[in-house]
Amino acid sequence: MKTKGIEKILVTGGAGFIGSHVANHYAERGNEIIIIDNLSRAKIFGLSNKASLYNLNYLKNKYNNINFIDGDIRDFNLMRKNVKDVDVIIHTAAQVAVTTSVKDPRMDFEINALGTFNILEAARLSNNNPTIIFCSTNKVYGSNVNKIPIRECETRYCFSDERFLNGVPEDFPVDLCEHSPYGCSKLVGDIYAQDYAHIYGLKVGVFRMSCIYGERQFGVEDQGWIAWFTIATLTNKPITIYGNGKQVRDVLYISDLIEAYDAFIKSNLKHEVFNIGGGPENTLSLIELISLLKELTGKETKIFFDEWRVGDQKVYISNISKAYEKLGWKPKISPKEGVKKIVKWVKENISLFK
Repeated sequence: MKTKGIEKILVTGGAGFIGSHVANHYAERGNEIIIIDNLSRAKIFGLSNKASLYNLNYLKNKYNNINFIDGDIRDFNLMRKNVKDVDVIIHTAAQVAVTTSVKDPRMDFEINALGTFNILEAARLSNNNPTIIFCSTNKVYGSNVNKIPIRECETRYCFSDERFLNGVPEDFPVDLCEHSPYGCSKLVGDIYAQDYAHIYGLKVGVFRMSCIYGERQFGVEDQGWIAWFTIATLTNKPITIYGNGKQVRDVLYISDLIEAYDAFIKSNLKHEVFNIGGGPENTLSLIELISLLKELTGKETKIFFDEWRVGDQKVYISNISKAYEKLGWKPKISPKEGVKKIVKWVKENISLFK
């Protein structure tokens, strides 16, 4: 059922993993959906045409209330034209890989910083005063996360400082540290989104996401590690682990993320920043995921080990208590249940990955 007062929703990056699930969610409820996507992920990550168009074709075949625009968020005139009469903007379009940002920092900046600015400015100039969801990232905290004391356990690293046993909070420092160009560009968008809420009165939810996963995610080595490990295991492709594999992340299934977005959109909150992930109850290390995949698939994953990547966070876990307190939200899907869903989807679509 449509949310009262919300008819038209713009989803940037709507042919991607998160964006397509957002479009799916609201199209199912009868909203008019506009997707703007330049379909660049395939080129950046070397995906096949079948994979690059999969999510878009899935949506087109399922719904008649979705309008797709092959466009780029770096085009301000395009954004202004399509933002002027929407009620909600869910901004998922981004350059998403740290390694890509190092290779091509200009492209990274123009997509993540300038592209986000274009959306915010178009919203400011709109007469509709749209609600905005901005997909930020835990990478805005940069290498400060690595200053939190940790201990090494049998299959994972853990925070040893009791102040962080529930995870990293939203007021954790973002300055005086290394970020990578990706972390910098996303932080620019994050701060601009906050300021546009404070100065211009826009309703803005900034969601600093940890590891989001689910079906229709075409993971690659540089991005989407849960999906990538699953795809590689089922197609007998080798996986390179940088470090010892005890790196830990909190993981959040895609439907749980969208419920958090929806809770903010429906709320009376004007502006908030949320760290969003599975929290301390939903975590996996790399080698724990490999063990889980063996249990679910009966297959051995081909693993190679290499040197640690510079700036890699050994542990990142989101403190999600603010989202619970202000939105009444908490994750519902456990890592085992979520990974089981991905395994099933990859098996059913195995030709996409060969």
